[in-house]
Amino acid sequence: MANAYKQIDGELIQLTDEEQKEFEARDFSDATKLLMLRNQRDSKLAETDWVVIKEREEGGSVSNFADWKTYRQALRDVTKTYKTLDTVKWPTAPSE
Repeated sequence: MANAYKQIDGELIQLTDEEQKEFEARDFSDATKLLMLRNQRDSKLAETDWVVIKEREEGGSVSNFADWKTYRQALRDVTKTYKTLDTVKWPTAPSE
């Protein structure tokens, strides 16, 4: 299974090995698994909001903005292919 995270004060923190084992032992419904996937996807999108803000505020200053747009769209499309964190293959973010 992919690494699981918990959110503390708005920051994603990776679970400890013990927390990960407890997490993996739980039997989540399909709807809950999809919700967890969406939550992690949304966090990854939020981590890239700075690119869009910088591009808009500075009028085209992000040299690889097209790569970032492609990456962000791939994140949005994750739930079209995957329904759980168990099997998801996250796209690779462009270099900054």
